[in-house]
Amino acid sequence: MNLFRRLLLDSGYALTSPLLVVPAFSLVIAGLAAGVGTLVVAGVGLAILVGTSYVARGFATVERIRLRSMLAVAAPQPSYLRPVAGDGRIRAFLTPLRDVQTWLDVLWCLVGFVTGVFAFVVTVAWWSLTFGGLTYWFWQRYITFDEESKGLAEILGFGEGRTPESLLNLAIGVVALIALPLVVRAAAALHASVARVMLCGRAELLTRVDRVEASRESAHQAEAHSLRRLERDIHDGPQQRLIRLGMDLGRAKLQLADDPATAAATLDSAVAQTREAVEELRALSRGIAPPLLVDRGLDAALRDMASGQQIPVEVTVEAPDDLPLTVQTAAYFVVAEALTNIAKHSQAVRAHVGVQAAGNRLVITVDDDGRGGAHVTAGRGLDGLRQRLDGVDGSLDVASPHGGPTRLRAEVAL
Repeated sequence: MNLFRRLLLDSGYALTSPLLVVPAFSLVIAGLAAGVGTLVVAGVGLAILVGTSYVARGFATVERIRLRSMLAVAAPQPSYLRPVAGDGRIRAFLTPLRDVQTWLDVLWCLVGFVTGVFAFVVTVAWWSLTFGGLTYWFWQRYITFDEESKGLAEILGFGEGRTPESLLNLAIGVVALIALPLVVRAAAALHASVARVMLCGRAELLTRVDRVEASRESAHQAEAHSLRRLERDIHDGPQQRLIRLGMDLGRAKLQLADDPATAAATLDSAVAQTREAVEELRALSRGIAPPLLVDRGLDAALRDMASGQQIPVEVTVEAPDDLPLTVQTAAYFVVAEALTNIAKHSQAVRAHVGVQAAGNRLVITVDDDGRGGAHVTAGRGLDGLRQRLDGVDGSLDVASPHGGPTRLRAEVAL
């Protein structure tokens, strides 16, 4: 947004503020006074207060629209308290008076009057100073000068007459013009910040709470899914091989006395079973944070993981060594899941893993030159990875057109 357009929007926001805050203040203060004053009359005072609360809500809603449209700031509409099943007529009627946000709207109608009028006065004064100073050379001819009157230039010692006065006012106008965007922006920001805190702060806080709860639930689901998958993989893989290994060793023990050659062959088979069980356990351990990650950090753990892949994997890490362990673990799982999918499905020849700290986010990218077609499917590996990232305020994006290449990009909050 260019400077001139920003100046016009800030000026429009400040100059139109009285059109909203003056009637809001007048109606709300009158409603509060009438409602409190008639509380002794059964039902009348409460009815006036309820009506006043709805009036305040209306003005607050208009202000949120102004914040979004004129200042381009986030101004979420809050969810007001509503009657629930079982509420009696009186309790349902008085629901607005039990809503915290409604009272914040009422309070803004009173406080916003002060900040709105202040923003209007400052904006009008500074625009007048700027326009008046820059055009003084033109309209000063219509001002009558006499010998006894002194202009600002003469008072300040810059000389007498129209020329010094014109030059001084022109200089004031130029300075005011340079400061105009900053001054108007500050005036508008003051009024907007008060409105945003009182009208949107609570809604934003509740939204963050909901997001945290959703992230926690996603993390629990991801952990449960990982544990179920690990249990299933152990049962179907190493456990079966270890059972067979025990049977082979028992058979070799019986064969050793009568048929040493057969016993030797059985022992060779047992050794092969041992190697395969170790390899399967090593593969399964990729789903668990390895000691190398804790001892030597993310860079070493990723390079160790890449060295054990079937295809060449280049690793680039541009991140500090003191990352939180939760962030390192999440990044490790992202790379582990991505490389597992590459080995199983992509038919890729090479891959690249990149980890970079960007602001308050850790960005992980995994690229391969395979056949593409990868996508997040419910109940599959990438879906579990997405749930795990949700639990650490992260995100997952997969770009994998048919024919490749594939890029998996994940972000984790630092």
